Amino acid sequence: MSKFQNIGLIGRLGSTKVIDTLKNIISYFSEQEFKIILDKRIGELMPGHGLDTCKQKEMGDLCDLVIVVGGDGSLLGAARVLSRFDVPVLGVNRGQLGFLTDISPQNFEEKFAEILEGKYTEEERFLLKIVVRRDGEIVGEADALNDMVLHPGKATRMIEFDLFVEGSYVYTQRSDGLIVATPTGSTAYSLSGGGPIMHPKLDALVLVPMFPHTLSSRPIVVDGNSDLRLIISEDNETYPIVSCDGQVSINLAPGDVIHISKHQHKLKLIHPEGYDFYRTCREKLGWSAGLTARTSSL
Repeated sequence: MSKFQNIGLIGRLGSTKVIDTLKNIISYFSEQEFKIILDKRIGELMPGHGLDTCKQKEMGDLCDLVIVVGGDGSLLGAARVLSRFDVPVLGVNRGQLGFLTDISPQNFEEKFAEILEGKYTEEERFLLKIVVRRDGEIVGEADALNDMVLHPGKATRMIEFDLFVEGSYVYTQRSDGLIVATPTGSTAYSLSGGGPIMHPKLDALVLVPMFPHTLSSRPIVVDGNSDLRLIISEDNETYPIVSCDGQVSINLAPGDVIHISKHQHKLKLIHPEGYDFYRTCREKLGWSAGLTARTSSL
């Protein structure tokens, strides 16, 4: 018997393709008499499904496995909720790149069968904890699996801020902002900003300046356990924004202090057997695969 008996299903809202895939997944598990629990919001879009529903934050206690159908953004949202529970998460890609949601809807039955038999790879991905203080008081908190981005919002003026790593002053920078990315997020917005690709097993963070006024400013990689502090200059004429995973935002004011540290909880992520990060990079980023046939035999 599979260790996964209670299966939670989460889907991206507003997509008929996601609904179609969810229906196929529900049929697959129903035929094998698994317990299926639908995300309440997606359940409201599927009248007559006859399944139990709950909020995402309740799935961590009720489910042995949670499957997210959508793109990487859908999984990011679920990850921030489910990381505090000891429940693994699996992604079915109905988005674009699919670095995190790596099962194709065309062959999910084959992959699910293998996973239910225990043939899979499980890894942990760490998250960031972001706390914003104003005059010593907390005015905003958020989590991020991919990245935290300091940016000017609708304004076009540069932001001036001080950066401290483990209490050590690094620099005062004037730029469009700063991306602080985990290894998971190194293939997302950070990559577009010129940051390095980091293997998911690395315990590190990358800090990527966004269009810095000083051209010598370059990405910095620091220890994953580092405590980071950004202080927004009192002289700023704009009110910048902190964005977490591109989904949660905190409005800032001059003088605000942003604390960034590793979250105490980690996401349990499941991949099909044979998952290879570098193959994913080749497929998703269009790297040359000309040597694949020759190197596979080495």
